Amino acid sequence: MKKIHYSWVILSIVFISIIVAGITRSSSGVFIIPFENEFGWERTEISIAIGLNLLMYGLSGPFMGAFVQIIGVKKMMIISMFTMAIGLALSLVMSETWHLLILWGILIGLGASLFLTVLSPIIANRWFHQRRGLAIGILTASTATGQLVLLPVVAYVVEASSWRFSIFIILVLALLTIILLIVFMKEFPKDIGLSPYGGEATVSASKLATRNPFSLAIKTLFEAFKYREFWLLAGSFFICGLSTSGLIGTHFIAYCIGFGIASVTAASMLSVMGVFDLVGTTVSGWLSDKIDNRWLLFWYYLLRGLSLLLLPIALFDGSFVLLIVFSLFYGLDWIATVPPTINIARNVFGIEKSVIVYGWIFTAHQMGAATAALGGGLVFERFNDYTSAFIGAGILCFLASLSVIIIRKKYALPVKG
Repeated sequence: MKKIHYSWVILSIVFISIIVAGITRSSSGVFIIPFENEFGWERTEISIAIGLNLLMYGLSGPFMGAFVQIIGVKKMMIISMFTMAIGLALSLVMSETWHLLILWGILIGLGASLFLTVLSPIIANRWFHQRRGLAIGILTASTATGQLVLLPVVAYVVEASSWRFSIFIILVLALLTIILLIVFMKEFPKDIGLSPYGGEATVSASKLATRNPFSLAIKTLFEAFKYREFWLLAGSFFICGLSTSGLIGTHFIAYCIGFGIASVTAASMLSVMGVFDLVGTTVSGWLSDKIDNRWLLFWYYLLRGLSLLLLPIALFDGSFVLLIVFSLFYGLDWIATVPPTINIARNVFGIEKSVIVYGWIFTAHQMGAATAALGGGLVFERFNDYTSAFIGAGILCFLASLSVIIIRKKYALPVKG
């Protein structure tokens, strides 16, 4: 029997870690109405905290990538998961909106950053020579799978018991993940006498290890400014974040509740999206190693825009069938954009710098997400309805599909090895 390469063990550990980070960050969408009911907070106030959370973990992404170069990925994963655990634990006793801003907006946002931004390309670059696109696809899929598949469980616990008990369960998962990381996580293949899966090492542990992480991140950003591809990827990723975690991830459940759909049912729709996201994004990673990445991005954004226009129709018609169609269709496309975006960034900036550059591109993603999280709350307060926000996001996705197709072809061809 052929022995499993430890790269796949690392992939599994990181997959689990990202799922836990994802459900920690995204569970805030389930707590919007319970927080309103218990504390009397306005939805706009809660949306500000969620928007800060999205913005915080996006802005810190490139710095997390630089810190990994300095102190190591294992230590950073443990520190980040512990930061989220502190935020969850203190949430059990919060009572003021400023508590929500600090705990969910800052602590949990910072803790989730490493896992949900630059960790996937770091692990793929270090541990895989062959199947790198597939590895990125699998890890990227886990960022949404954790956020979506477990949400019905969180929603059920909230309804059956309380929001505090659901947070306690997530806290236990975070603590168990810390133990898993301490025992099994490794820094590089060479630390256990191995080469990356399918080839020789392509990333050195020491090339950037003596640099200041803040200056490294800022200098890399200014270098990226010179490339048209950076602006095109960052702009399209702004729309990506706006149309996924910012809008669907934050306001989908509340939007459905407004049409008489139970929160557990709405969360189950998100769970369906998560299952199909696992398939869609994994396949996207596989495809990104084989065909022009520009056309992948073009179709992903175009189809996402169409699906966002379908959702209001399904809700106004009260069609459960159309809701299922939306969930399946949207799930396949949730974050399928990430593998081709990472591939193009790697082609333009090289393996080492591309991780930090992708962190900055993801910052744009989270700025879009924060805009939608806050903007969705403002739209609801103004019109007592989310429909215009969802239609607007669909139109912006059409714009993103047009912007990515003008990326230069030489940077969009599949990455070899």
